[in-house]
Amino acid sequence: MNSKANSTLKAVLDVILHENPATQDEIAEKLGLSRRYVTKLLQPMVKRGVVRRAYILDLKKFDEFSEMFQEKSSREHAGSYLIKEMLSNMAEHVSKQFDMSFESFEIYDKELANKALEMDYISNNMHEKVRSSVDTVISINPYSEFSKTMVFSEVAYDLERIADHTCHIANFVVNGCYEVEGEMVDILRAMFKTSKKMLEYSMKAFLNEELDLKDKVMDYEEKIHDLQKKALNKMAILMAEDDIVDKDRSTYYLSLSKVVKAFERIGDISVEIVDASGEFYRNIPRTTTPEHFRRLAR
Repeated sequence: MNSKANSTLKAVLDVILHENPATQDEIAEKLGLSRRYVTKLLQPMVKRGVVRRAYILDLKKFDEFSEMFQEKSSREHAGSYLIKEMLSNMAEHVSKQFDMSFESFEIYDKELANKALEMDYISNNMHEKVRSSVDTVISINPYSEFSKTMVFSEVAYDLERIADHTCHIANFVVNGCYEVEGEMVDILRAMFKTSKKMLEYSMKAFLNEELDLKDKVMDYEEKIHDLQKKALNKMAILMAEDDIVDKDRSTYYLSLSKVVKAFERIGDISVEIVDASGEFYRNIPRTTTPEHFRRLAR
């Protein structure tokens, strides 16, 4: 296969990997190719079991010919490389969902909040793609060292959980009755920036084996919980000054407390991801002590 065909095949496989197409027509339309050409490229892949209908890559078999793309490092299994790429794309998408959710909160824009909520469908789909790919690899050879890619499924699930927590922020805007007081917004903005950094560093640690970033994640973890206390104290003051007998106001404070909790949980899940990195690369056992009790012990 010539280099141009290789490049096109790689593009087709990327669509299968990341876009979850149901038909070859979808692949052809996405890439601006004819359906006949897509069929021609995929026929050898389907015959060899590399591509399964409809349409999933068998990452184990992909390893047999992946050198034609010259993209994986010598120390990484091709399947590992591809799933990491999927996780990288998922992390980028979830990060954008997080940004959009908080922006909608800051400017109290319901249309933007609804767009952020729509992004959650893609987050869920990305998680399912990672899970299916990992299951495929392990079912082929459950006793290989690559079977530890179960951790990939866990990290994808963690990213999906983070996406779910960003929905609490967007839902506040969609369902809320009132905009948030300025000083409270400032505290929540600090929580957003802190938890966003924790997510960024934890994924760098996992995807790039940058395990020294754990110290930064843990420093930010202290900050996020200090900010959480500050936010809850501020909310208690506002509630004391307000008439919370009113049902709408009670619902408002309940929803606001979920927003505060969302930032805290995103931070905690980021700690879980960085702990998974240590286990994945260095076989450092993860603690079984819940995060809440670990904080009490410090």
